[in-house]
Amino acid sequence: MQNRALCFDNFAVLHSGTSRTPMYVAERLDRDQLSLKIERGSRFYADARLPRAERAELADYKRSGFDRGHMAPAADMVSDTSMAQSFSLANMVPQASVNNRKPWASIEQATRNYALRAKGHVYVITGPVFDANPPTIGANRVWVPRHLFKLVYDPSTQRAWAHWLENTDTARVGTPISYEELVRRTGVEWLPARQQLKLPIPSTRQTQ
Repeated sequence: MQNRALCFDNFAVLHSGTSRTPMYVAERLDRDQLSLKIERGSRFYADARLPRAERAELADYKRSGFDRGHMAPAADMVSDTSMAQSFSLANMVPQASVNNRKPWASIEQATRNYALRAKGHVYVITGPVFDANPPTIGANRVWVPRHLFKLVYDPSTQRAWAHWLENTDTARVGTPISYEELVRRTGVEWLPARQQLKLPIPSTRQTQ
């Protein structure tokens, strides 16, 4: 199984053929982009750019008890095309329903609010973190993450922080953690050069 980079209009995905989810999703947000109001889509789809053996299918989520949780949020999209693209299952992880719609949604909104106030572009990296033996859903055995994270980096201030949330319906939003703490928890140096944002391929520690 391979890791495959997928480019969309407004976000990029590094997809794992093992977990059949994103390893991470990267976005660049700014005030002008987020000021656009795009009608929300709703048509989820399996991404045909991925081999069948490496991707999630709609049937995997059906009656699984989990939402199809966006990593790059639909509300961040800037056009009808990017909105439709955000519903690719390559941009999804199995997410606890209340978690997706309440605490995680509040983290997504807080990130947009910050980007609306920022002086320039804000970079956001979002992804799942799995246990050593993660539970799975569906015939394709899509991995269910134990935690989700959202890293926010503002080049204008050189500040970086992360939201960290357990993937349960009882999880509550806590104080953001430092960039250094995110690196410790995931084993990934996400911003090796903050002056010039580079997105590393995560080590296997994140998806094992």
